[in-house]
Amino acid sequence: MSTKLKLKKGDEVVVLAGKDKGKTGKIVKMFPKQMKAIVSDINKVKKNQKPDNNQPGGIIDKEMPLHISNLSFYDPEIKKGVKIGFKINDKKKSRFNKKSNKEI
Repeated sequence: MSTKLKLKKGDEVVVLAGKDKGKTGKIVKMFPKQMKAIVSDINKVKKNQKPDNNQPGGIIDKEMPLHISNLSFYDPEIKKGVKIGFKINDKKKSRFNKKSNKEI
């Protein structure tokens, strides 16, 4: 069964739970089957990297995936996370902000 996700790559989101609660960032990559997303500059961890042919070894900062239930679409006008809904207008499906009723 495929999952219908309301968030997309490039959306501005706010983190609802975890060590980075309240921070905002853009979605860089989505993993729909695992229901996870990577957000820029959020949920960073230190990782030991072995040296490779094209990159040196050492300790690097890496962004790890967050579960989609811990993310909410960020509305810059009210500076809060909002819910998203779907509308069908003229045989075209579009997303809209449930609080202000504006299309995204």
